[in-house]
Amino acid sequence: MISPISTINDLFLHLSAASNPRAVLWQDPSGQWQPISSDQIYQRVRALSQTLLSWGASKGDRIALIGENRWEWAVSDFAILAIGAADVPIYPTLTGEQVAVLLRDADCRIAIVSTRQQFDKLNSVREKTNLERIVMMDSPAPEGAIAMSGILADADAAGGERDPVFDARARSVAPGDLATLIYTSGTTGEPKGVALTHGNIASNQNVAGVDFHFDSNDACISFLPLSHITARALDYVMYNYGAQIAYCSQFDKLPQAMKEVRPTVIVGVPRVFEKIRQAVEEKSSVSPVKKRILAWALRVGARSGGTVYAGGQPSSLLWKLANKLAYSKVREAFGGRVRIFISGGAPLGIDTARWFASVGIALWEGYGLTETSPVIALNTPVKQKMGSVGAPLANVELKFAQDGELLARGPSVFAGYWQKPAVNAECLDSEGWFRTGDIAHLDQDGFLFITDRKKELLKTSGGKLVAPQPIENKLKNSVLVSQAALVGDKHKFVSVLIAPNFQALELWAQKQGVKASSREELVRDSQVIALYGELVHEVNNGLANFETLKRFRVVADEWTQESGVLTPSMKLKRRVITDRYAGVVAELYADEATSHGL
Repeated sequence: MISPISTINDLFLHLSAASNPRAVLWQDPSGQWQPISSDQIYQRVRALSQTLLSWGASKGDRIALIGENRWEWAVSDFAILAIGAADVPIYPTLTGEQVAVLLRDADCRIAIVSTRQQFDKLNSVREKTNLERIVMMDSPAPEGAIAMSGILADADAAGGERDPVFDARARSVAPGDLATLIYTSGTTGEPKGVALTHGNIASNQNVAGVDFHFDSNDACISFLPLSHITARALDYVMYNYGAQIAYCSQFDKLPQAMKEVRPTVIVGVPRVFEKIRQAVEEKSSVSPVKKRILAWALRVGARSGGTVYAGGQPSSLLWKLANKLAYSKVREAFGGRVRIFISGGAPLGIDTARWFASVGIALWEGYGLTETSPVIALNTPVKQKMGSVGAPLANVELKFAQDGELLARGPSVFAGYWQKPAVNAECLDSEGWFRTGDIAHLDQDGFLFITDRKKELLKTSGGKLVAPQPIENKLKNSVLVSQAALVGDKHKFVSVLIAPNFQALELWAQKQGVKASSREELVRDSQVIALYGELVHEVNNGLANFETLKRFRVVADEWTQESGVLTPSMKLKRRVITDRYAGVVAELYADEATSHGL
């Protein structure tokens, strides 16, 4: 057990007093993992804090933080909070113009960036901001930037000494003080700055990790974007329990990092787990024998999925054989030591949860929003129900509007968006109830189920409401589908746009003798259209008539964060899809007036 905290500074001071020689791991230029002790973290945070103060930064100021997952990000975060300022974490994938808008909105005078690329991007729009100084984590720093290495040059020499003045300043920060402005990436509209206090985040920290029994023997890899509250909250939990954090700055290095670090805790967005499932199925498909073994192992595992999800290990000889032949290899891809798997950030889908339970992995789904710091509900080893997002946390009250929208209230719920009084009036009432925008219900056992985003529900011209995400998730269960987006709002019937997993599709096409000179030609091939038609037909079998997908189009594009279609947490930007594929959607409904959509 850990003592409750009231601010993130309490957490930092707890971490710095731990005398942990390997609190953090980072990769040097040669790829070797190097440790950083809790004493070194303290001294580097103290040195950066003193520099920020010397530049005139003070309590309540906002300081931008733009970078990948690395130890310097955590040091910068703790240093900013220690002086009573608030950080503004910004996704490094945003353009310079997008960043400039956020910096102006938050009135940042100082920014800390990771690389020369980030500096150049920011420097190109500097005149559109109020920036006075830019600190760069990498060295050497170009003209116009300040090297963090210079600021921290002598920090480690102080060893285990403590600075009572610095500590007192950190402790003087109150729960009600602003800790961070997190600009939501926005699936439909313009970004808004979510203003979270120290007390908001601390309240969530005090209850979110209790049932998992984390301790100093645990280790996790920090790879989800730290600009997102989910990743940051996990790192805080790990720091508070004395666990080890290994920073992985590039997603493509994650598989190797898992083998080397061998984490005990993995938290990912659903797309991470979907990709792992697809990779396992792709690997097995290269050999008929391997394919049959996996199919057999999944059938065996499905009989014991409930036992696995409840935290048990089946004892049958068949399960043990399947474990040796198949399940153990899936766990080995995660490093072979993970005891806690958690999914958050977007709906997981019960099919994915069942698949992982069938290979011996209990994948706990949680739910929350940036505005709730973030966790509202969570499945745990103590209390769980597959398909739900778990039981509500003890510090959160829930109720439902007449249309089923979930409302939340409690100390982890934010007080409003930065400088957005009109928006705040719409989403927060006078009693502190926050409209989440999600349609949900509690079952008789007290587990929360999320149906869909209120703003993303499609309404047919016949008045039927269709929740797109569950149907899209069913399509994504196929190794041939990377992403899917339902369309059809205000139309007679629902259709779907499908972005293929081109690696799997091209392999299939090669085996079938399908020849195409481009991806555009490939997705127009009659055999490919028939292939995806079969997938759509299979999904339709489990749907109500008004939900069935009457038409579909396979697009020749990969939907990624870089292409602007996905948010950093891998959610669809539906407005972007609607605009980008307006012509395709128009073709799907060109004869709607006279067609039944078949």
